[in-house]
Amino acid sequence: MVNIANPGTKFYALLIGINYYEPNPYYESLKGAVRDIDLVDTYLRDTLNIPQEQITRLTSPIEEESNLQAIRAKRQEEILPSYENIVKAFDELTQKAKPGDLVYIHYSGHGGQAKTIFPEIKPDKQDEGIVPRDIGESGRYLRDVEIATLLKRMTDKGLIVSVVFDSCHSGGATRGDYAIRGIAEVDNSERTEQSLVAAKDELMNNWKQLTTGHSMDGWLPNQKNYVFLAACRPSESAYEYAIHGKERHGALTYWMIDTLRNSTSELTYQSLYSRVKGMIQSKFSNQLPMLLGEGDRLVFGDKTVSTYYTVNLIKVNTEQTEVTLDAGAAQGLTTGTQFAIYPFNTRDFANKEQVLAAVEITKVQGSTSIAKVLLPGDGGIEVKGKLEPGCPALILAAPINLIRRVRFYLKEAGEQEHQLPPDLVQKQETALQAVRDALADNGWVVEVKEGEEGDYQVAVGREGEYEICIGMPLKNLRPPLMIDDAAAPEIVVKRLVHLAKYQATAELDNPNSKLSQYLEYELLDQNKQPFPDQNNIVLESGTVCLRLKNNYFRSLNIAILDLEPTWGIFQIDIEDIDAPFYELASGEVLELDDFEFKAPEGVVYEQAKETLKVFVVKGLANFKWLTLPPLDEEQQDRGYIKRELDKKKEELIEIGVQRGEELEINPLDKLLTTIGAEINEPPKINRSFRRKPNSNTEWTSKEIQVTVKTTN
Repeated sequence: MVNIANPGTKFYALLIGINYYEPNPYYESLKGAVRDIDLVDTYLRDTLNIPQEQITRLTSPIEEESNLQAIRAKRQEEILPSYENIVKAFDELTQKAKPGDLVYIHYSGHGGQAKTIFPEIKPDKQDEGIVPRDIGESGRYLRDVEIATLLKRMTDKGLIVSVVFDSCHSGGATRGDYAIRGIAEVDNSERTEQSLVAAKDELMNNWKQLTTGHSMDGWLPNQKNYVFLAACRPSESAYEYAIHGKERHGALTYWMIDTLRNSTSELTYQSLYSRVKGMIQSKFSNQLPMLLGEGDRLVFGDKTVSTYYTVNLIKVNTEQTEVTLDAGAAQGLTTGTQFAIYPFNTRDFANKEQVLAAVEITKVQGSTSIAKVLLPGDGGIEVKGKLEPGCPALILAAPINLIRRVRFYLKEAGEQEHQLPPDLVQKQETALQAVRDALADNGWVVEVKEGEEGDYQVAVGREGEYEICIGMPLKNLRPPLMIDDAAAPEIVVKRLVHLAKYQATAELDNPNSKLSQYLEYELLDQNKQPFPDQNNIVLESGTVCLRLKNNYFRSLNIAILDLEPTWGIFQIDIEDIDAPFYELASGEVLELDDFEFKAPEGVVYEQAKETLKVFVVKGLANFKWLTLPPLDEEQQDRGYIKRELDKKKEELIEIGVQRGEELEINPLDKLLTTIGAEINEPPKINRSFRRKPNSNTEWTSKEIQVTVKTTN
């Protein structure tokens, strides 16, 4: 059954497979491409019950494949995948499908690079594209610029498009039991510039529109309403090989259908990609599939589901004692970093009983890492199931559970503060159900289950307002959200998410790190004298000074966050430098003057607590992701923060290269980005599987809490 939300939605497929190529100087015929199409076609018809009339096949078998010919004789007469017929099939499908319909395109065959026919927009690059059957000496490629326009027409019409290309952009020659679907060189022959897709000006304008301000990670520009799965990166080879020594298939197609057939639950494209990538990499280490677009969409469907960021297993040794992860130095991992391994296609990571094993990285490479499986004697757990490529792995770098739980509390009628007038008693259940509904698919805050403790409580107040409690009702939530306001439940959830992010940052800690002993810190009064009890600092007014000293043998990067009683988090600029962190040299003493603490306006407490949190890191980490406005203010645009920090990171990388220094990107950076994601997005890392922090982890934090008395 296709995962379609609208019962009136139709599913259409365009399947193109080319084994036989007309004689040409570059592309030899293949053996597995048509078999790929038969595999996909059978799955669509037999498993998903897609009617044959909604599946268009363009295939080019080799003449001696009489068995395939016999199979086709029982079906409709099929179309040869010439350049003209492929373009026509795209056009007809676009005209036939209605807005909201699902379109699936699968191509198996050669991919290639050729001298560009669009020098105006590609002065120093080649065109990439798929290779039609009739490429011959002077035939045409279906070029990337043309494909972009064909797909744009589909998405502009409102079609929901999924594309799979089991081919490569460049590769090598056919050899042994393996064939590479591409060529190692660029085709520089003169070929016609005439396109059957559109006029040249339209093609170039569409390309400019689609690529301006967007990343071009493959043949297709990033575009709404589509997902693109490619067999490999532009510089790599896409293999077809004899599966189990028998029939040939494209590696991508075979493992895609194998994964779908053996899955016991619905898969997103991201989940599908994770396993396919792992299986392919276990066979061909130089073929890394690509996934672009809506990875959280269900395969062959229009529904999307919330997914978590995970690293994935790509290899497992026979003894199940060592695994390879698809992340390494480029993602900031270091030796000693530990992960929890979950079963393939896990979506709910809150249940720690699902954890299959714990692993620890022993060797870090550029984009992969080797990790050993930790048994109970090593500080791990009993391995609970088979580890295989595609299993998700969640980092265990910090002792923090990002998920918070909320309890909905019904009050009794009465005149007490904790009771409600009779008219509100009748309304409260409906009001709380509206908030419960707004929590759906939220990854930051969930409703408590039976036997669990809640982090927050939501109830109705005596004035008909929503009330959030952490022990006691929070009194500085402005403006009040009235239960009769239809928009209020969504805002209540946003406030709960805000509180969850605030507390997640407040709890970030790694006290066992060896770095803890190397940073001295203390708060000084107006006369530069230390407060007698650093653990009990009470202020009414005035300024203070923070003194920091680095006793480590090398520089440390520090950042200071101010966690205010307004539930806002702000990063303090050090030396008036607006940067993710400050480099504190070995032996350096830094004094930050003119820290002013004052009670926030409008808060009705007699006193308020404010916290300075000092982060200490060996490598790079972006702390401005953790900033939050006060709870009663609009969420700031975090997009510009990311862009600015990315620029600063690029500058730091360049400086390191110029100095000949080794760049260190701390694994903490992943967690910081997670906590600092958009306020209405779920966390990408779930810390439900807890472990003692590694003493060698290269970050720690120090905390100074100040009680500020109000002058009211």
